Amino acid sequence: MRALLPEAREAVSDEYLLERYDSKQRPFIRFNFVSSVDGSAQLNGLSGALGTEADHRVFTLLRRLAQVVLVGSGTVHAEGYEGPLVSDADRAWRTSHGLAADPVLAIVSRSLSLGPDMAVLNQSPAPVLLFCAEPVNEQVRASYPQNVQIIQVGQASGGADPAQVVQELTARGLDFIHAEGGPRLFGQFAAAGQLDSLCLSYSPVLASGQGSRICVAQHEQQLKLRLHTLLEKESMLLCDYRVQR
Repeated sequence: MRALLPEAREAVSDEYLLERYDSKQRPFIRFNFVSSVDGSAQLNGLSGALGTEADHRVFTLLRRLAQVVLVGSGTVHAEGYEGPLVSDADRAWRTSHGLAADPVLAIVSRSLSLGPDMAVLNQSPAPVLLFCAEPVNEQVRASYPQNVQIIQVGQASGGADPAQVVQELTARGLDFIHAEGGPRLFGQFAAAGQLDSLCLSYSPVLASGQGSRICVAQHEQQLKLRLHTLLEKESMLLCDYRVQR
């Protein structure tokens, strides 16, 4: 993998990438997506089908830096989330750099669409925060594993409130946020101004079809970005855009 911006490098180390993707800003909210060159966020219904070895390398490093991995419930279902989010090597790096061994998993849903028996909840070595817009009674809360905390944010009619989600996370000391979609969650956070970085990988394929874009919202809006880092490997372009304030 080579760097094209901010300076040309023929080969980049993990240490270099971690330095480029890190930020001293807090809270810091990053979304990570992969897209075909014609703008589709999916291939055969899955975003993972667009990924490559280079994309996976960056994805792994972004998780390594994060205090919390944030994801929409629809993406959890579609992509089959389960088990630990980071490897043993990532855990060793994290603990040596003052982070918890495993990032917290935060899942956002309008209603509580993830049942208490789901693998992603029961296999997580770290706490799981379930954010939902609809009220949840105590009997339902008690049916979930002990590592799962259910937090109501927003209103059932309007969905989960991104600003409240970020407020709840930062109140728990989770202020370096790595979000993995999906497109509607990204659209909600972007519209609410809860975005600092977009790591977008352009896969060198034409997907055609009617796959979703990476950002879906009810209304159009313009959010100006600047290119912070640009990498390339085997015709895949890996971009880190930062929001212009």
